[in-house]
Amino acid sequence: MQMMDLEQLRTFVAVVEAGSLTAAAPQVFLSQSAVSEQMRKLEERAGQSLLTRSKAGVAPTAAGTRLLGHAQRLLALADEALRDLRGETLQGELRLAVTDYFRPGELARLLGRLGERYPQVRLHVSVMKSGAIEAGYAQGQFDLGLSMRIAGQGGSAAAAKVPALRRESLAWMGATGLRVARGEPLRLLVLPDTCSLHQFTIKLLKQRRVPFAVAHVASGVAGLQSALAAGLGVACLNESSLCEGVARLPPPHGLPALPSVGFHFLPPRRGESEFVARARELLAAHLV
Repeated sequence: MQMMDLEQLRTFVAVVEAGSLTAAAPQVFLSQSAVSEQMRKLEERAGQSLLTRSKAGVAPTAAGTRLLGHAQRLLALADEALRDLRGETLQGELRLAVTDYFRPGELARLLGRLGERYPQVRLHVSVMKSGAIEAGYAQGQFDLGLSMRIAGQGGSAAAAKVPALRRESLAWMGATGLRVARGEPLRLLVLPDTCSLHQFTIKLLKQRRVPFAVAHVASGVAGLQSALAAGLGVACLNESSLCEGVARLPPPHGLPALPSVGFHFLPPRRGESEFVARARELLAAHLV
């Protein structure tokens, strides 16, 4: 049975994040030819192409994108194991802000497991909208911020360089068995208009000239899930928001196609402490 080579994975992550083999080489202390050879061996081991190459640089294929998430987790866990053996424990106070779209049915359990695994970390968690997280992070209110970005909707250049911790598709959702009545305005369920997904959904429906009426405004994702399950209407949500009583609308529903979303830690601030940097690595490994 073939095994993944951690050094090849480390080089692969560096290549994807740097955007080229040449730029990645000094980050992993290898020559460009050595990086190229490692990528060749990794693709051979994987049995498929992991990178697409062009004059602009390299980008992960669909298989490469899947491997990237696995590689980041494996490397973080390997680093964690080494620190544990050396007696380098994670200790301190961490202020974490997380978008409420991030794995809403599992977030509490994941954070509970983190508390058990790192009992010496005093974790203060705020569940908020991405816009509020980004504003608070810029003002130094949080040590780490995990926000959601909609593919193709811009964002800051610095944030765009940060690899996605997790990617999910968006979908039109309603109560299980619900079908959209043709010719009638869509009964739309949303979060407040400060929410980026609310703004995106309204803009998309207007652009495609889909008649709609906002039937319910929920304060958070949990409230939106309850309203959907109760059959109050339809919402645009990320796939991990599916829950009991809620399902994707079955085709044909006549609604516009939707992009994916990415969940990203906000870029490190200048002068970030080693504790926060290490916490980001460990959270990235455990929260995917």
